[in-house]
Amino acid sequence: MLRIKRLATLLLLTLVLTTAAWAKQKEVNIVATNDMHANIDAFSQLGAIVDSLRTIDPSLLVFSAGDNRTGNPINDMYNIPSYPIVALMNQLGYNGSALGNHEFDLGSLPRLIGLSNFRYICANIHADDSTGVRTVPYQVFDVEGVKVGVIGVIQVNQMGRPDTHPDNLAGITFQKPEEVVPQYEFLRRECDVVILLSHAGYDEDKRLADRFPWIDLIIGGHTHTQLTSDEPLRNGVLITQNQNDLSTATHITLTVDSGRVISKKADYISVKKYPKKNELVNDIIQMLNDNPFFSRVLAQAETPFTSREKLGYLVCDALRTEADADIAIFNRKGVRMTYLPEGDITMRNVLQIDPFGNNTILISMSGRDFLDFLVQYSRMERDHFPHLSGIHAELTIDDKDTLLINGITLYSEDGSEFDLHRDYIVATNSYITAIAKSLEYEKLVSLNSLTSDLLVRYLLRKRKVDYKDVKRIFLKYEDEDSSFKKY
Repeated sequence: MLRIKRLATLLLLTLVLTTAAWAKQKEVNIVATNDMHANIDAFSQLGAIVDSLRTIDPSLLVFSAGDNRTGNPINDMYNIPSYPIVALMNQLGYNGSALGNHEFDLGSLPRLIGLSNFRYICANIHADDSTGVRTVPYQVFDVEGVKVGVIGVIQVNQMGRPDTHPDNLAGITFQKPEEVVPQYEFLRRECDVVILLSHAGYDEDKRLADRFPWIDLIIGGHTHTQLTSDEPLRNGVLITQNQNDLSTATHITLTVDSGRVISKKADYISVKKYPKKNELVNDIIQMLNDNPFFSRVLAQAETPFTSREKLGYLVCDALRTEADADIAIFNRKGVRMTYLPEGDITMRNVLQIDPFGNNTILISMSGRDFLDFLVQYSRMERDHFPHLSGIHAELTIDDKDTLLINGITLYSEDGSEFDLHRDYIVATNSYITAIAKSLEYEKLVSLNSLTSDLLVRYLLRKRKVDYKDVKRIFLKYEDEDSSFKKY
């Protein structure tokens, strides 16, 4: 009998200790998005995902890693540009957002900050009071007694600023993320969880994880890198990121025990394939989309546009033709769509292809100056080489690093040698001229017409377009014969 009592006491003690151990462990659940680019149409399904997870954990945190806007004219051309995406983020109960480079587009960020029910978190920005850009470097959230510290950073390019039109950044300066993150290591002592909300790109996030292992989680953006649940920890740091346009969202689960994270897990959820919708959010989206201006048909695509390059050629042809220029160039990522099906091309499509509201600029320069300009502007990197019209280019690619260009050879449209001594009129956009500081500005003329307006005029005049077999940029390696073929 005594032995049975002792056994019962031992079992009870074990149960108490086990229960106490479980009581110490708490889960922090997070939904993370990045680079949504105003895809408001997916918000009804995202809302249903958030609703479902909140029924399991009412303390669910929802974060964006930036670039919430730009890419959908329904959002970008609203009376207050980008208010629709902010209103939907408010409706879903976002807790915070990083600043992305596209948050600075169209000059509405100060007003949007005032209309957001969440903070914009960015530690490496310094904005004068006159800009109206109000951010916080970090924010601490209390999740049922678990302190979660969140630091924010934004991408900084080789010119010391995010990738946006320089005119959008008057009164604002930036530091590199790695320079400011160490200033917030004190959060490691004060918080149970430390998160970096980063719009710096996947490669930079990996470097930050290598340098700062005291961070538990990096919620990333900017490079649209679709990671998976099998992504290994980087120096003990979990890194997450989704592709753009809300194709997926991340559900992150952090298990915390005695003031430290003991388990990290990321599950990627297909937003567009999610079977349920938040009906209230869906009604708001339908109301926003009910605008006949954007459904106006301008022309027909006889075959699909299967790449950003094909659409870039279309834009450049429009600039060159409508501005009566010899050559046209357009920044590669200034074209925001990568696919357009055959059939109707609408006003909405045009503003999705070219959403930035840049003006058309004409430049007078010699062939030699133009070639020098391409070298300077592209930084001899394939990702920075512009779309073209009126000429073809053969790029000699570095054998060891295929992203680098070792040489540029230009040809006329008919395949003949490009005349370096002739004077040309070059049509481009105000973004390119703003960042190409080597240009002689007295040779620039603004047409005071948006590049998107020229594309509209071109499509209305052409009525049918087909770019299936169009190719203007050719690649070859240094040990190969010329890859250029005359048309």
